[in-house]
Amino acid sequence: MTAPLLAIAAIALGVLGWGVAAFNRLVRLRNQVRTAWADVDVQLMRRHDLVPQLASAVAAYAEHERATLEAVTALRARAGATVDPAALGEIETALAAGLARLVALHEAYPALAASEGFLQLQRDLVEVEAQLQYARRFYNGAVRDLNDAVQRVPDTWVARATGIGPAAFFQAGEASRAPAAVGSGA
Repeated sequence: MTAPLLAIAAIALGVLGWGVAAFNRLVRLRNQVRTAWADVDVQLMRRHDLVPQLASAVAAYAEHERATLEAVTALRARAGATVDPAALGEIETALAAGLARLVALHEAYPALAASEGFLQLQRDLVEVEAQLQYARRFYNGAVRDLNDAVQRVPDTWVARATGIGPAAFFQAGEASRAPAAVGSGA
């Protein structure tokens, strides 16, 4: 082989090697996003599992709070049927606000505040919210890394060619920017 052919072959191998490395990096980042979303989903399911228990505990003491209980239950059902992170963020914000209202009822109902079952549910909810906050932060960090990679030249060429695109952030709705009324219950 002649020198020009060797140079062309070396350049082609270099470009191919870079393409494979870029693709592998994008796949790793996409998989991190999927794993992080699975972690968020687990925490959301834990919170959703607390909703019927919390609603039952409150219903026993506060019959006239039925509208709040029904709203929280309906939001739980909507959240379970939604897979889009942006839409889910809005629903979860409303659900968190409804749960905060349910938990705040212990101030109006001393018997509810004295119930060990309710206090344990309140502690469980605080723990789940903390874990959910961590999972959301990790997910959004993974999304940021993937989105940076698919928008960066020359990696964007590999991303477009392979169909790897940006992911959606899990964003809280406007209502969640207000202070929450959820306490530790202790």
